[in-house]
Amino acid sequence: MRKTEAVFYAETYHPIQAGSIDGTDTLPHDSAVYRAWLCSSAALYDSSGDPKLIGDPYCTLFVACLSHLTTEDTLRQAMSKYGRVKKLRLVRHIVTGASRGYAFVEFETEREMRRAYKEAHHSLVDDYEIIVDCNRQQLMPGWIPRRLGGGFGGKKESGQLRFGGRERPFQAPIRIPYDDLEKLGIPPIPEGRYISRHQDPSPPRRKRSSVDREEGTRRRSVDREVNIRKSNPVDKDDRFHKRPMDGDYHSSKRSSDESAQHHRSRGSRDREEGTHRKSSDREESMPKSSHVDKEESFRKRSMDREDRTFKRSAVETEEFHRSRRSMDMEKRSHKRSSRDRDDRSHKRHKSRHRERSTSYDRS
Repeated sequence: MRKTEAVFYAETYHPIQAGSIDGTDTLPHDSAVYRAWLCSSAALYDSSGDPKLIGDPYCTLFVACLSHLTTEDTLRQAMSKYGRVKKLRLVRHIVTGASRGYAFVEFETEREMRRAYKEAHHSLVDDYEIIVDCNRQQLMPGWIPRRLGGGFGGKKESGQLRFGGRERPFQAPIRIPYDDLEKLGIPPIPEGRYISRHQDPSPPRRKRSSVDREEGTRRRSVDREVNIRKSNPVDKDDRFHKRPMDGDYHSSKRSSDESAQHHRSRGSRDREEGTHRKSSDREESMPKSSHVDKEESFRKRSMDREDRTFKRSAVETEEFHRSRRSMDMEKRSHKRSSRDRDDRSHKRHKSRHRERSTSYDRS
């Protein structure tokens, strides 16, 4: 992975860090970042105090860059391709009632939300390319909204870009001022643990308590026992029998469990005996060979190997001599042709010299 493609994403929100392209700024570079920093420092914004925030945040998606003509029905139809939509809230202007261009969509399950988070990003709704992200207002610690100078994304024309989100991640920094970041309370940068720009960050997962984990483990064990009982042939035979009386229910259940265990142990013993019998039959069917026969077969194999090696060497030697003879013939022919060419040129030169001398004598 090249240095230009190495990025990382913000896990907690800090206004000064969000205003930096690599997450290493220690001073606000514009008034909006300064305003967001004041709101964060003085705890003037409470993300949980919005009465319109209704529903499960782990099943809710934030959808932005919508067309101002997109309605709730159109957006519900587009989001229904990824799962069952439970609630949908298209944010509108408090006075005019016009769409603000973003909405919150809650799905029935967290699995459906994750599918929409992965597949609906950069999809088209009413010929507009939308942006999909998790509900950071409720899930990201320290969140400051865009209207107070925070948020993520932004346009280059406004000069108020915010980094660390899904659309504009932090680039890998060249130098990290650890002491200054620690003084401001900015979380440390994950040096050496960057990811590629083409990888999507995973949305936050729900923290499960110990009670939930125990409940899930118990449910899985019960389901496993039910599947084993369904696949057991003893239980299939028991379905055709009558149901015992209420007084004999526990004894009949105990006897059925003991019979099932007996059948399992007997089946395992039968399989082991069958495997042992097959191996013994295979050994008996194989011809018994003595030590002398083994030596004789080894000697024959070695002689065959030597014969093949000798034949191969003879063929290779013959090919070498043939190629050597052809090369010698080519060299001799080349020498002969060059000698003939030199003789012809020498004779031609002598004849010309003789003609010149006779012409000089005549004159």
